[in-house]
Amino acid sequence: MTEYDGVFFDIGGVILDLASVREGHIELLARIADQEGIEDVESLIADWRSSLGEYFNGRDGTEYRRAKIGYQRAIDAAVGYEVPEETWLTAFEAASEECLQPNPNAVETIRSLDQMDVYLGIISDIDTWEADAILTRFGVVDRFDHITTSEEIGRTKPDPAMFDAALEKASVEPECALYIGDRYKHDMQGGTRAGLVTVAYGNSAVEHADSESVDYTVDDLSVLCDLIEGQQPNHARR
Repeated sequence: MTEYDGVFFDIGGVILDLASVREGHIELLARIADQEGIEDVESLIADWRSSLGEYFNGRDGTEYRRAKIGYQRAIDAAVGYEVPEETWLTAFEAASEECLQPNPNAVETIRSLDQMDVYLGIISDIDTWEADAILTRFGVVDRFDHITTSEEIGRTKPDPAMFDAALEKASVEPECALYIGDRYKHDMQGGTRAGLVTVAYGNSAVEHADSESVDYTVDDLSVLCDLIEGQQPNHARR
């Protein structure tokens, strides 16, 4: 008998190390620069970041904008002409393979939870193809019962549509499931409104550890296994 019947994960900042994402973007642009004969890589990176930021900042409320479209527009703007998707996507995949890393104990914890026979789900503001690629690269895509992405739903967290869709797929009640995220507004407040038991891991989620929207805070993902079994280690607060 377990304390909780399921765990929902965010990807970026929880399963995926965000520092490695930034490294991957730099490697992507270095590869594009090499392919296109561009010498000023620093300017290319700056222009790409500016264009991508403008693209994402232009969304209306919780409307989701597909990252693949943003990457294409930002690369074209930085380079100064249209780069075929096949060209930059090949460079993107190679850069991701070289740079992307999971957070400490993320992969091991997911595998352990799967062996404990609890429901495992994803709720993440990400393109579906990118979520599948990351989880496949880390060898855990088949451990999840369902994956809910913002591309699929058309909205970002904390929009209730994201959580409603994930819970509709799930075989667990929200009050019997943990949701671990790293952003306070998107993950902690959104998860609380959906009735989930929230777990703060890093970034703004932990900065608001005393909020009523944060049920637990952890600094080691392996603690999730203890929480599932009803244990509360010293490094997990409720």
